[in-house]
Amino acid sequence: MDITIKQAQQQVDEWIKTYGVRYFGELTNMALLTEEVGEMARIIARTYGEQSFKDSDREKDLADEMADVLWVLICLANQTGTDLTEAFARNIEKKTRRDSSRHIENPKLNANKK
Repeated sequence: MDITIKQAQQQVDEWIKTYGVRYFGELTNMALLTEEVGEMARIIARTYGEQSFKDSDREKDLADEMADVLWVLICLANQTGTDLTEAFARNIEKKTRRDSSRHIENPKLNANKK
């Protein structure tokens, strides 16, 4: 199912209004976002880093944890009146202006490029 960012924001809002009663407060959602990012980091550290998996981590799914991060981020965007589509477009423009040659000219990134 392909959806736009705007559609995702609408779907989250509809879900909250239908099943969630109301949005948690912004500070609660910020704490939840931090928690979800931590859960995602735990999986990445164990899958791609040096840490070994604990038995309790084996059932965790990276894609599901990423979706949890996205969900809470969208909740915060909806609560603060942020249009993520517009914000993302502005952010890409900013990065392009700021970094148009920075990474291309970075010898650290080009060291293994042959």
